[in-house]
Amino acid sequence: FQRELCDNLRMTIIPQNAFQGMNNESLTLKLYKNGFEDIHSHAFNGTKLNQLILKDNKNLKRIHNDALRGATGPDVLDISSTALESLPSYGLEAIQVLNATSSYSLKRLPPLDKFSSLLEAVLTYPSHCCAFRNLRTEKQNLLLSIFDNFSKECESTMRKPTNEMLDDSNNTLLWSAERNTYSFATDDESSPYSYSTIFDDSEMAGFDFEYDFCQPKVLTCTPEPDAFNPCEDILGYSFLRVLIWFINILAIAGNFTVLLVLLTSHYKLTVPRFLMCNLSFADFCMGLYLLLIASVDAQTSGQYYNHAIDWQTGSGCSTAGFFTVFASELSVYTLTVITLERWHTITYAMQLDRKLRLRHAVPIMLGGWLFSIGIAVLPLFGVSSYMKVSICLPMDIETGLSQAYILLILVLNVVAFIVICACYIKIYIAVQNPELVAANKDTKVAKRMAILIFTDFTCMAPISFFAISAAFKVPLITVTNSKILLVLFYPVNSCANPFLYAIFTKAFRRDFFLLMSKLGCCKSRAELYRMNYFSAYNSNCKNVGIATAPSKASQAFLLLSALEK
Repeated sequence: FQRELCDNLRMTIIPQNAFQGMNNESLTLKLYKNGFEDIHSHAFNGTKLNQLILKDNKNLKRIHNDALRGATGPDVLDISSTALESLPSYGLEAIQVLNATSSYSLKRLPPLDKFSSLLEAVLTYPSHCCAFRNLRTEKQNLLLSIFDNFSKECESTMRKPTNEMLDDSNNTLLWSAERNTYSFATDDESSPYSYSTIFDDSEMAGFDFEYDFCQPKVLTCTPEPDAFNPCEDILGYSFLRVLIWFINILAIAGNFTVLLVLLTSHYKLTVPRFLMCNLSFADFCMGLYLLLIASVDAQTSGQYYNHAIDWQTGSGCSTAGFFTVFASELSVYTLTVITLERWHTITYAMQLDRKLRLRHAVPIMLGGWLFSIGIAVLPLFGVSSYMKVSICLPMDIETGLSQAYILLILVLNVVAFIVICACYIKIYIAVQNPELVAANKDTKVAKRMAILIFTDFTCMAPISFFAISAAFKVPLITVTNSKILLVLFYPVNSCANPFLYAIFTKAFRRDFFLLMSKLGCCKSRAELYRMNYFSAYNSNCKNVGIATAPSKASQAFLLLSALEK
């Protein structure tokens, strides 16, 4: 029996008992292209539903949890092209086919055990199919838990001739034989395979051993997840879930400490201090990105399929993506400026008129901020996208503009790395001069520069190599494995920079102990650093007053001072 009601925009609700009184035959209700906004409790009470078609009800936002209470079925539910945000919690057990295409508001699914009979699902979002990937029907779960020893019988059954398998009488005899073979008894104490304690005779009615057990029906779901969004949690691997917390706490704590000490220091804000503040802020933002990713992963672990759409299309992922691109580009830019400033200080050590001053550094860094913000904002306006993957990196290269955007970032990062390497090589050549610096100092500075270059290379090289190949649409690594790069290599600089450029330097230790002395701690160490600073300052002033030409000794002193900043 079929009932059709369509193209009635004045009907906004389906009230209780709307279809009660119809005959007891299987009913197909086609209620499409109407003005429905709400379906009330017990709306289908008293019906025996075969199919319930609610497609193209553009304004349908709510189906009451008890809308199907009192009804039998439906076997087929079609809610495609509706505005539904959730499915009812009752009445889904009988559904074998679910059609929810173009239902963009349906971002979460009910508990999976509600779909105990589902065989086919056509959904809107690929992530939802991850929920059904390992889901078996209720009957199949029961059978597999009981009939583990039937595998050999299945093998022999599948080898039977086709005409024999199609013979109903043979099927019946086969089932009878299997029951006799494994002695399904009526008393659960008389056999480990007790039939009566598990199934009623009515439950086994119509059961076909060959087709229901040996060839069980498999739940199919479309659209299937793609390479950018595999069926896994945000971080994928369990060990990454632990490591990311350690790394983001290290990045946040280290860079916050550097910012606090530098900004509260009573010493003059020099160019190196100013640049270090910018670098620490950039790396601090990278730590915030990792913290956000780790927090969302912890909250959605095991059920990311139900949160994927809200996360990737929401403001959270956009914020995380902005943080990581802004932080990454500002950090690379500032590292390049710091390296150039060190090279410039050493090259023009005795030419005071060419010294880089704060009034020069401020506009340089302002340009870096504007550049980094601009690069980070572009994906929010359609140039690539932060929504493509769960880790919120701009991996969308579908358009030529998006591809050019990714390549621009990667090329600029590679150029910055080359500039950094070239500057440190020039500095090393200057330091290596035996007339300037003693051998032990030469070795110390060389090791320090090697560490700086190595951390930059470790951070940039793997990311750039695989990202450039992916930008040319020849990916050499999966999204799952790229998450290892995200946690182990991507934030290397953010964790190492505060130590290499600040915490391990004498100037920072002096500022740190002076700050601690204000809080009543480490007063003796602070006084020692204070005396050493003034002693070195007075000695340097005397040397500068006596010198009439740029001596090599004074060049060496300035060179080492630059590397210690």
